[in-house]
Amino acid sequence: MTTTVPTAVAPTGDLDRDAPQLSEFLGALDGELGTLPAKPDRNAEQQDQATAVLERGRAARERFLARHVGAVYDALTDGCTRPLRAAELTYAAAELVPGLTPTRERIAAERRHPQKDKEGWEVDQGIFLSRVLDDARTGYHLLHAMAQPRREAQELLEEFRRTDRVDLGTCRLERRGGVGHLTIAHQKYLNAEDDESTAAMETATDLALLDDRIEVGVLRGAESEHPRYAGRRVFDTGVNLTRLYHGEVSLIEFFVERELGLITKWYRGHCLGTGEVSVVERRHEKPWIAAVDTFAIGGGCQFLLVMDRVVARSGAYVNLPARREGFLPGCGNMRLPRFVGEKVARQGIFFNRDIYVDSPEGRLIVDDLAVDEAGMQAAIDDAVDALTATGPVGVNANRTQMRVGVEPLETFRHYMANLAIGQARCMYSPAIIRNLELAWDPKRRGGVK
Repeated sequence: MTTTVPTAVAPTGDLDRDAPQLSEFLGALDGELGTLPAKPDRNAEQQDQATAVLERGRAARERFLARHVGAVYDALTDGCTRPLRAAELTYAAAELVPGLTPTRERIAAERRHPQKDKEGWEVDQGIFLSRVLDDARTGYHLLHAMAQPRREAQELLEEFRRTDRVDLGTCRLERRGGVGHLTIAHQKYLNAEDDESTAAMETATDLALLDDRIEVGVLRGAESEHPRYAGRRVFDTGVNLTRLYHGEVSLIEFFVERELGLITKWYRGHCLGTGEVSVVERRHEKPWIAAVDTFAIGGGCQFLLVMDRVVARSGAYVNLPARREGFLPGCGNMRLPRFVGEKVARQGIFFNRDIYVDSPEGRLIVDDLAVDEAGMQAAIDDAVDALTATGPVGVNANRTQMRVGVEPLETFRHYMANLAIGQARCMYSPAIIRNLELAWDPKRRGGVK
């Protein structure tokens, strides 16, 4: 039986009229999709039909948001007076205009399927966030919202000030004097990154920024419990392929909020403004040091590109294996060329080149090399002394000016507007599904990436 779907109506500019028309159209498309078998059971022709239905809906959302993104954002944020994180904003949009973005329930249902069997509703989230970021007024306000302390950090702050330590499961934060030591300890997955670990690290970073006793942060991996790396510190092994394979890595809570939240807070700190469009950055920020003992794979390499000092053990390496994995390496495409040049960056991103810290290219990313643990500690201590010797005002003022010169907020906003939709498309491309099947290989996986 064939369901007749009405033709999408071009937006008129009247939100009260256009929103229900869009919802009706998208609801009819849902009905048409519902006549097809579930994705794992479709043949090639049925999958082509499903793809065509989904793309019609996406085109309608694009047309609607081209006219109404500002009005929708104002309705959700009370005229840019209420900061909502990217995930909160996107799920609120699903309630305001049914069908515009997927509901929490729809995304939760999708996460029960492997990545290859998911319908791809997160692409609609990517469309929405891309349009929000593409508009200067709404984009700046979203950047502002994402650069606020997480509620979890505010709730833990008093305890942290009392105990100088907080264990968040996949990471921990300890204060020793004026230094906040953020230790990555996602032991089950060899410090691979996912929704859980990213949220925990952002909370720990917020605590380090909020505690006035801390002047500088140090990011380092814990000693590994994995038999292959027992007793060695592992920094970061990139995205958690096990959870990605099982459809448990989110577009928003991981790929987008990781860039707008966690990494932004290392690079830019907390935003003190109101989120208005301005070339002047009003920030509460602190310098950060990273220590790499073995390797910084994928996301770990991206971390190093926003640090003020990087210490590494001789023989370690970094990489950004984007071609092998099939998706965008965060802001690595924008930042890595500033360090090693565009040619080497292309070799790393397109041809999976490992950059050893002892090499000339590696020394453009790493500041200090050490041959043993004593050397690592000495280099970290020297970096802390240098960054705190003259007080925070001058250091942070220079951080701001350097950042404004090489990556102004406007440039970052443009990049993230493209990443939000580009990453969504990558996540559901046939290529990444094929790569996951080859790279994950469930027969030889023991739960570790």
